[in-house]
Amino acid sequence: MSTFENHLIAQLPRKDRTHLLALCESIELKSQEVLCEPGKPIRYAYFPVHSAIALLALIDGSPGVEVGLVGREGMLGSQLTLNVLTAPVHALVQGPGLARRIDAGAFRDELLRSVALRRSMNHYLYIRMTQMATSAVCLHFHLIGPRLARWLLMTQDRAHSDNFHVTHESLAHLLGVRREGITNAASALQRSGLIAYSRGELTVLDRSGLEAAACDCYAADELSYAEFL
Repeated sequence: MSTFENHLIAQLPRKDRTHLLALCESIELKSQEVLCEPGKPIRYAYFPVHSAIALLALIDGSPGVEVGLVGREGMLGSQLTLNVLTAPVHALVQGPGLARRIDAGAFRDELLRSVALRRSMNHYLYIRMTQMATSAVCLHFHLIGPRLARWLLMTQDRAHSDNFHVTHESLAHLLGVRREGITNAASALQRSGLIAYSRGELTVLDRSGLEAAACDCYAADELSYAEFL
């Protein structure tokens, strides 16, 4: 099995993996594409391969702070495991690229058929719960600089590249802070030699240094994923 596959799919037993992939279609997600909206029925579940999906909570009826970021390690639509057919968050493509897409009904049928898939989804649901709890604490208690370092590490993990496009405006929106705060925090990381940033193009120069600058939430997320998946 290629390492360039969604991790939840790749870890399934061969028979279950083959059966699930036969039900999926490979699509290219487009930047800023909306995949689902809160309270509305979901048509598909998505397994990113070379893409990333931002999960946004609503604020006064509009998409606001990011509460999660899904890449190759996870999937969008895990609530189908609980037989919940509506979306809890606004899902927006943050990093364009390849994903596997499966009809929501077909995915529910596959959950009934495959014990291995059901077990994997149960573990993933627990991880999403812990990560959202961590994000809530991080938003309230941690400074902008460490939070930005954490977000950059999460994005690098899901982009599978040291380089990606992101603007100060979008970062301020996703992290729920003023643009000036993002500008100051990004400038500090750049002066420390951890990143290079110019006109929305960001490059991670020192991964270990960025990990040291991030809040403990990043390591906690990594630990929970390693422990259960």
